[in-house]
Formats: sequence, structure tokens, C-alpha cells
Amino acid sequence: MQLTLGVAAHVDAGKTTLCEQMLLHSGVLRKGGRVDHGDAFMDGHALERARGITIFSEQASLELTREDGETVHVTLMDTPGHVDFSGEMERALSVLDMALLVVSCAEGVQSHTVTLFRLLKKKNIPTIVFLNKTDREGADVLRVTAQMQHLLSSDCVLMAQETESLREELAMRDDTLMEQHLMEEAAREDYLLGARRAVKACQLYPIFSGSALENRGVDTLMDAIAMLADTQYAEKANEPFRAKVYRVAHRDGMRYSYIKALSGRLSAREEVNTLRGAEKVNALYAAQGQKLTVCQALDAGQTAVVTGLSCRPGELIGAQAGIEGQELVPLMSVDVQGEKGLDPTKLLLHLRELEEEDPLLSVRAENGRVSVGIMGAVQIEVLGSVLESRFGDKVTFLPPKVIYKETVAEPAIGIGHYEPLRHYAECWLRLVPAKEGSGVTFADKTPANLLDMNWRRLISAHVHERKHPGVLTGSELTDVCVELIAGRAHLKHTEGGDFREATYRAIRNALMHAKNVLLEPVVRFELSFAGELLSRVTGELLRMGAHMDAPEYDEDEVLLCGTCTAASFWDYPQKFAATTRGHGRIRSEFACYAPCRNQDEIVAEIGYSALADVKNPPGSVFCSHGAGYHVPWDEVRAAAHCEVEL
Repeated sequence: MQLTLGVAAHVDAGKTTLCEQMLLHSGVLRKGGRVDHGDAFMDGHALERARGITIFSEQASLELTREDGETVHVTLMDTPGHVDFSGEMERALSVLDMALLVVSCAEGVQSHTVTLFRLLKKKNIPTIVFLNKTDREGADVLRVTAQMQHLLSSDCVLMAQETESLREELAMRDDTLMEQHLMEEAAREDYLLGARRAVKACQLYPIFSGSALENRGVDTLMDAIAMLADTQYAEKANEPFRAKVYRVAHRDGMRYSYIKALSGRLSAREEVNTLRGAEKVNALYAAQGQKLTVCQALDAGQTAVVTGLSCRPGELIGAQAGIEGQELVPLMSVDVQGEKGLDPTKLLLHLRELEEEDPLLSVRAENGRVSVGIMGAVQIEVLGSVLESRFGDKVTFLPPKVIYKETVAEPAIGIGHYEPLRHYAECWLRLVPAKEGSGVTFADKTPANLLDMNWRRLISAHVHERKHPGVLTGSELTDVCVELIAGRAHLKHTEGGDFREATYRAIRNALMHAKNVLLEPVVRFELSFAGELLSRVTGELLRMGAHMDAPEYDEDEVLLCGTCTAASFWDYPQKFAATTRGHGRIRSEFACYAPCRNQDEIVAEIGYSALADVKNPPGSVFCSHGAGYHVPWDEVRAAAHCEVEL
């Protein structure tokens, strides 16, 4: 059986140490490493060893054996625990068959633990919990189990001993087992099968405990993983090959794509279908930490590292090629400035390479400035270190700023006309406000027989092929439906690129006529802290402009939830830690984009000029006497060729 097992945890829960022990117990390692000693096998990157944290999702292969003798081939993935590298962690989660959530029994359920568990539950990933550091002072397995049942799920069940109480807990989560249990016909094997089904259905989250550092409970945990895991990749062996790309890495001048086979088989030197057409796989490698070993084929359920592909993380290749977007989005960005003598063009190329590895960087280059999206302050430091160690680029980062977006408040019509000599295309688009979070969508409202279907499909593709800048700040356009209401082509002179120009200009032209709205990101937060600090924390949040729900009390603790702009909440976790002396729990997540309360002030501060943006012109190009000429945006409608009743 093939199993991809990801290990996730709040930072410093002992996740990497546990991975080392599992590799040691399975015979992959002769000696286990430690993060604090800088010799952990799974943290092989120099930056990880220097900082003592996991930054990149490394993997290794090991084998477990079930009681019935079946071998479980495990791909073990050690994911980052620091919230700043949640993007790397989320990409790894996308290919997991099962997760191992590590919780420090000394600290209990921490803020990022809650975030991780909710993400695992949302993605329906079967999860086993390991309460680590039971050797530490203050560790209490029963207390933390109760905390998990309260904060995470009532389906978290401690698997300490085979008692009647445990058998009842298992029976409650599986109908087949419940019937056998009530009839008193259930044997130990039946309870095991019932638990396996419940884990797979995410109706049971088994809890085990021990100390990775002291090598306690690791064998029991590994046996439990083998017995409770359930995958069906053998049934997909004869289906067409399909895989997901979950990581890209550049090393020694080579570009490596990490893929997980979902069905079928892939051999080296074969061609595989991608979003860009057929691409040849030059070589296949099995990854063991940072060591790559050549392999000849990849079967369903296995992971491999391949060369020759230009895919990015999130892409599906093979049968039904496509792409899956990430749920996480950066809400802040920083401008990157190279030190004197550093070629800006080279710096941009280097950042583009890093963006291939981490799409959340969202590199933007405009008006001589280069900016990247970031998740937190630690990520900024690591990015600077990577640029210097890999490329020799010494850079500085300006203070973080909000990533704004733009939309329209009312429908607006725009016209794009592109007619230099021997080219022709005219496109009429209407921008209509759409549902919050819907992005940019397309609808064909063109009257019948006005424009051939191939041109309509091409216009739709051009609407979706890029991010369209707004006219207030140049920020990305969102939450609009682009309706095609008219268009015209020439029998002889129209080419595909002509409608690209016409489409872009029509969207831009519509925005110049529209009532534009600047949007800023809003986060939803959950704070847990001692009740005696309620007035102080509330005061801090009110000064930030936050909106709060009514507080909820649980003995001596209070839970306070609400919303706040990302700009105001950006550095609050540090202040909250100081207020609660490190004993509070804080978590936040992106909630929505909402109209900016100080739009005029922000627009003036950014100083963007829509007419000065030569890459995104709102005007059109018409032809007269054998030559093209420019028509300003506010005169296009009078010069347009289509006759449309508005």
C-alpha cells in the first residue's frame, strides 16, 4: 500500500525530531538528528539549520509493516510549522493521504495548531495526533486531550488502552461496528477495521502520546499509522496517468518538479500533457531528504522528482491537465531594493525564479519598483537570505504595505478598438459588480450573428489570461463580471492578437468611465486569554478600529472574535503576546476584501496615474488614410464602428 503522510505542527512542537525518530526506527537512518543541533536529516537546507526551523517541505521514504504482514510504503513529508511558511505547508497538504498532527503536551493546543487542524478537516485529510514532549514539566496528556476535544473536535479520542470505554468510542463512529458491538459479536479485528473506516471518513482523530526526544511512544505511533491507514491506489494502476505538482525547486542550475501520481504510471523519457501542451520528462528521481536517486517509473500513490517540465505548484498534469489555486493569499507586500551596483533586471529574474517555487510571492514590477507578497516578518528575513546565498543579491526591504484590490460600484461600458494597418478588432464590454470573492468572471451577452463564436471564445480567454489593473492605484481588478455585448472582426485582416489588444483596452476604457472602489483586506481573528485582561485587550482592538463579537467565557479564559483590517492587525500578534505574557492564543485568517474607509487618502498617497500607465492604455487605435492613429479614452465611443443600443 502506498501512503503519503505529512507531519504538521505549531512551531517548536518537536515535529522534525519525531520525523528523525521515525526514520531511525524504520532503518532509513543510523543516527537521528536534532533541530537544535543543526543536524536534522529532514532540515538539510543551510537556512533551516542556521535558524532551527523547517522552511521547505522535505520528504523521505520508509516502510512500515502491518500485523497481517502487508507492507506500507510511506512517503514522509516534514512540513513547515512557522505560520510565515503556511504556503509551503498548504502545498504539501494538497497531496497527502494522511496527516500526523504533532502537539506539544507541555504547551497544549496553540494558535497555529487550531489553524492546521481546521485546514486538515476542511480538506478531509485523515489525521492522527501525537502528543509530544510528555517528558516535559507540566505535560498532562488527559488535560491536553480534553483541550483538543473542546477546541478542535469531540472526535479526538485518546487511544491509551483497549478498554470497554474505548471500544464504545470506536463503535459510536462506525455504523457497521456499532451493530457488531451491540450484538457482542465484535472481535479485536472488527474494532480495528471500524477505527480504520472512521479515520478515513474523518470521524475519528486518534490520539497517541510520547516523547520523540526521549524515544518514547514512537514505535506505538508507527504501528498505529500502519494499521489505521487506508489508500486504494492499486485500483488506479491501469487508469491514464495523472499527477499533481506540489513543489518546484532550483538546485545547481536544474529545475526540479515534485509530483504525486494520482493514477496510472509514468516512465522516464515519456511525454506528459500539461497546460502548455506535451512536455517530455527527462528524468525521474526518488527523494530521500535532499538526496535524489534515479528511478525508472512512477506508479499511482508514489511521489517523484522530475526534470524537463515547466509546471508550477498546484498544476495537474497528464489526463485532464488543469490547475488548483491556493486558498492562502498574501495580504501585505514589500518593495525590494537592490544595493548599489545590483542590476535590477537580474534581481527581477531571480525573484521570478523564486516565485516559481512559491507562487504566493506574487512578484510585481511596475514604474521601476519591484514588490513581493509576504506572509510575515520571518519570511522577509528568509527571502533576503535566499537571494544572497543563491544569487549573491544583497537587498533591503521597505516597510510592509497593504495589497489593495479594486472593483466597480455600478455597471460601466468600455470599448476597445485596435486597427493599425492590416489589423482589425473592436470589442464592447460591460463591467458589472459581482459577488464578493468571485474574482473576474465572463458572460457572453452578444446578440446572435453579430460576432463569430471563435472570436467570442478568444475574448473570454483574454479576459481570464491576466490580472487586470484598476485605475485608482493600479491594483488587481476583482469581483466583476465582464459581459461581452458587441464586437466586430474583419474577414481578411483580423488576427487573434488583435482581440487581445481590443479586450484589454475595452476593460481599461470601462474602468475610466466607472465608479471605482478601492478594496482592502480584512482578517477575522480569534483571541483566547485570561479573563482579567479583557478590558485591556478590548481597548487595544478598539484603537485599531476592530469590530468585535460578544466575548465568550470558559472558566478563567475568554474567547474574543472579530474582524479588523489587515493593515492594522499586521503587527498585533507581537503586542498581544506582550499583553498576555505569552499565555494567550491568537489566530487570524483572511476574511474578505471590503471598501477602503480612507480611499481618497490612500489613492493620493500611492499616486498612481492611469493615463501615465503606457502598458495599460484606455484609448484605442483607429486607421485613417493607411495609418493608425490614437483616439483618447473619452472619444472612443464617438469613433466606434459597432452600432449598439445602450
